[in-house]
Amino acid sequence: MTIRSDAEQDALKSEDVGCLGWMALVLSPEMGPTRTARAVAKLGAERVFEASLTELEAAGMPSRAAQFVADGRARAAAEKEAKQVAEAGGFFLTREDEGYPKRLLEIYDPPAVLWVRGEVALLERPGIAVVGTRHPTPYGSGMAEMLARDLANRGMTILSGMARGVDSAAHKGALDAGGKTAAVWGTGIDVVYPKENKRLAERIVASGGAIVSEFPMGTFPAPQNFPLRNRILSGMSVGVLVVEGGEYSGTRITARCAMEQNRDVFAVPGNVTNKNAWGPNTLIKQGAKLTATWEDIWEEMPSQIRSQLEEAMGSTGQGESKAGGSASLFAEEKPMPEAERVVVERLRRDESVQLDTLIEGLEGTLGSAEIFTALFELELRGRVKQMPGKNYVRCF
Repeated sequence: MTIRSDAEQDALKSEDVGCLGWMALVLSPEMGPTRTARAVAKLGAERVFEASLTELEAAGMPSRAAQFVADGRARAAAEKEAKQVAEAGGFFLTREDEGYPKRLLEIYDPPAVLWVRGEVALLERPGIAVVGTRHPTPYGSGMAEMLARDLANRGMTILSGMARGVDSAAHKGALDAGGKTAAVWGTGIDVVYPKENKRLAERIVASGGAIVSEFPMGTFPAPQNFPLRNRILSGMSVGVLVVEGGEYSGTRITARCAMEQNRDVFAVPGNVTNKNAWGPNTLIKQGAKLTATWEDIWEEMPSQIRSQLEEAMGSTGQGESKAGGSASLFAEEKPMPEAERVVVERLRRDESVQLDTLIEGLEGTLGSAEIFTALFELELRGRVKQMPGKNYVRCF
């Protein structure tokens, strides 16, 4: 949005004033998404700044918020915020904007305003939200990366929260596949959290992805922000994939949001002795789709979404050639991919090799994520076996 001087405000187009009206309400005290939408419905976003104090209160605004708007502070705050967003290379969307994600409008309390950096059109594409623990096992990291990679190869957008662990693995899997991914933050779009993911955030935007938040610029990572963030993750997706997560975790909140929003829930089964397997294993018992490969998710997609993705893949040459190499519990044996062949050559039938030793031995040849994925795929087909202590042996 272009910010004009006070002398030029009268020349603003009505849609620009409307955008500022939404922003002003969001930045006002005690105004959440529902109250903001109710006030806009009664007043009209273009008339927010013209309304009297009485009209603002009659629209359901708390007295503090109504006074904040009536005395001009809300407009000043909105103009300042819009300027900061533009300077950061971002923009914002209101519920009335064409680019606002249509799926998000289907949930009970969609954000009144979304702050965005990156490619807004990406938010309209069919996407899967991948969520899980911040402290995954190698199995969990490998599964998140593998499934994200394979789904991205099929044209699906990978949505996640860019937290440590499963979230980061999912984003990296999509990026490594040359696919698209969007990160939904619980901070302002100018506050990278965790800080070590700054490079990952830059990769997401540079690759044609997006960073999305409902929080104003400069918002720090307060704990209460992340449960709110989770409803956006599930709301923008056509389904949520749970990889690993404990009994009391944000992953469980996201899965519950997905169910309430009538989204499909998928879950990767885990080792019952691992506390992080509680989340996905319980969801499977409750009806979530057991997921071992991308095909398990693809088969559950509505036919119109599959057709849309297949048409897009046909025009880009993406898809089967990349995704076809993924592991399957029941697929016929295929030629061994290069990464698996390299890993197998390091293993023996008569003596186990510890995971750390394997990673060190393949340093410079394969990354740890590639090794995790290769080991998992080999385990699925019975080509290697994991022994206690993360030790591996060949089975052929």
